[in-house]
This record gives sequence, C-alpha cells and structure tokens, in this order.
Amino acid sequence: QVQLVESGGGLVQAGGSLRLSCAASGRTFSRNAMGWFRQAPGKGREFVAAISWSGGSINYADSVKGRFTISRDKAKNTVYLQMNSLKPEDTAVYYCKAAATIATIMYEGLWGQGTLVTVSS
Repeated sequence: QVQLVESGGGLVQAGGSLRLSCAASGRTFSRNAMGWFRQAPGKGREFVAAISWSGGSINYADSVKGRFTISRDKAKNTVYLQMNSLKPEDTAVYYCKAAATIATIMYEGLWGQGTLVTVSS
C-alpha cells in the first residue's frame, strides 16, 4: 500500500520561507503526477500546485504564482514545495496528493495526512 508522508511545516513570520516535502513509500505509483493542496481554518480544500511525472508540466494556483515552486526527485519518490514570501493567508494544513495524471489530480488520487503551516503577521 502506498503512503504519502508530508514534512516541513511549522511556524514562520510573514515574508519568510518554508520547504515542504512529501515522500511516497510502499508500492509506489508508476509515472504518477503529484501535487499540493491546502485547507485553511474554516475553509474548503484548495489546489496549490501540481507537477507531472516527467516534470514537464507544472500548474500553480494564481494565489501562489511567483512565490511557490513545486519540484520532484523521482529517484527519491519525493515532491517538494518551496514557499517564499509567505503571507498570513497562506496559513493552512498542506496536503500532498498523488494521482494518475496532472489532468486528473483534482478529481482522484491518494492523500497524505497533512502538515500545518502557520504564518504570523
């Protein structure tokens, strides 16, 4: 069974940076897309970024473009989210997700357990 384990969350001041990691273990998907979603207190879960298996296709939510960067290390079965210029509104639980393709990651896939990011003003 595949497991996704996120790490790297924490408390940071506005303007600061954090890097989230998501490691896939167990029977890993072959050629899967991976992405990040987040859920702020009292709000629904929203898309943040996704990357295809090859890394050739990357999508970002408008709210994080220019500040966040998604990348992956296929040899380590790990996806990263580098978050710069953090804002208080980025405060949320961040979830990793693995899916068949970048086109379907909004609708299907496997979730990690989440990691909390808190940005203080």
